[in-house]
Amino acid sequence: MQYISTRGNCSPVNPALAILQGQAPDGGLYVPESIPNIGAEDWERLSKADYPARAAYILSLYLTDFTYSDLLAATRAAYSEEKFGTENPAPVQNLNRYTNDSFILELWHGPTSAFKDMALQLLPHLISLSARAVGCEDRFCVLTATSGDTGAAALSGFAAQAGMSVMVYFPDNGVSAIQQRQMTTINAENARVYAVQANFDEVQSEVKKIFADTELAAELQERGIRLTSANSINWGRLVSQIVYYCSAWMDMLNNEWLEPEETFNIVVPTGNFGNILAAWYAKQMGVPIRQFICASNRNSVLADFFNNGEYNINRPFHTTTSPSMDILISSNLERLLFELTDRDSEKINDWQERLRSRQSYRVDGRTLHALKHEFRGGSADNRATHRAITDFYDTFDHVIDPHTAVGYSVARRHINKKSTDKFLYVATASPFKFPRTVCHAVLERDRRPDEQESDFAYFEPLATESGLEIPPNLAGLQDLPEIHDSVVQPVEIATTVREFLL
Repeated sequence: MQYISTRGNCSPVNPALAILQGQAPDGGLYVPESIPNIGAEDWERLSKADYPARAAYILSLYLTDFTYSDLLAATRAAYSEEKFGTENPAPVQNLNRYTNDSFILELWHGPTSAFKDMALQLLPHLISLSARAVGCEDRFCVLTATSGDTGAAALSGFAAQAGMSVMVYFPDNGVSAIQQRQMTTINAENARVYAVQANFDEVQSEVKKIFADTELAAELQERGIRLTSANSINWGRLVSQIVYYCSAWMDMLNNEWLEPEETFNIVVPTGNFGNILAAWYAKQMGVPIRQFICASNRNSVLADFFNNGEYNINRPFHTTTSPSMDILISSNLERLLFELTDRDSEKINDWQERLRSRQSYRVDGRTLHALKHEFRGGSADNRATHRAITDFYDTFDHVIDPHTAVGYSVARRHINKKSTDKFLYVATASPFKFPRTVCHAVLERDRRPDEQESDFAYFEPLATESGLEIPPNLAGLQDLPEIHDSVVQPVEIATTVREFLL
């Protein structure tokens, strides 16, 4: 398998190089030359395997530089019960056993209680395998911009890895208190964390500039250091996410919640577009997904795009109760547009240049038709998100976090009461990562802590109401010392990289 750039201005590379580089030299994103399809016999065999074995097989179709046994060793290490607290790291729950039409895919059982763990516990292993495959003995520094969850997950995955370091940048006052403490309390010599006085898009833009800095790359190379990315622009992260959609479908079949040829709709709260794109790749491999419901918060650039074909970031940036989705520039959309335009790099380059220079672009009618054939977009503001948490709890006796609630709020507008469609809701974070917001939606005022209390004061009331255990990684977080307290301007990000690595 070879990987090509969405911009079409560089040579194909093998999987190992695609992972190590993170982003293509021409500024594009790597995609596989072809998307593998899994036949009925292989689906049947996979359905009897555990999650690590399913993952190793699916990864082996894309990452042909590595042996199945090496991939299986990696997936067993990444998805161990010790790390995820459960044999199946991505379980599906049936929300209504009477109607058998509503399910939830829980992706928050990992070490930082968010879906990013599913990829970022595995990515260090993939980088190590990639380095070995190309004979590279350099040290790697993982550079990551985060809107909340990616940073904590990257630190959890990379902080203890030999020969690797990790630098995380998050928008100051742009993540939840718990997300921030997950990052700033990490105690590792090879980790650095910085708050940046900017929004996520501005932080991500500066980090991308560092990857494009050839002078810095040369200086680092002299010291045997390479930069790579833990964001979903890196195919090594995205390919891991395809796995849990394939696995979820097999679990629904095994439980007889679906017939073998039966389709279902999938609801994905969406920021950088990687998670929902992974579901689209799973469909191309044979998972019978009918519709993708792309849910945005008040930063509704994606919702508007799927409705009218114009991607326009010339709009106010809003801080919401679903901070991991507070994004205007959804990087992975480029990969989908590349596929839906029959891999027309000329169009991709034109649209991305318009986005850079004019802050907007509009796709042609044929592309918009292709988008609308499979995708539905919608948005939910804070008030609608609050109502959705309440309604989901009242309807299913199941507590969800604000990001998952955005998905439910949008999906309800697409549910025809006379329809027999089935829906799989993607739960991207534990409700305990946002306990204040969740408690306000499911508890009466007299059962909630005083408003002056910290978010941690909401753990016990939420646990009592929901019957869920407080995740161990969050339970003791309040008592950990804060180690990383630096606040920088966007233009200082490059300086912090030089100071740490050179």
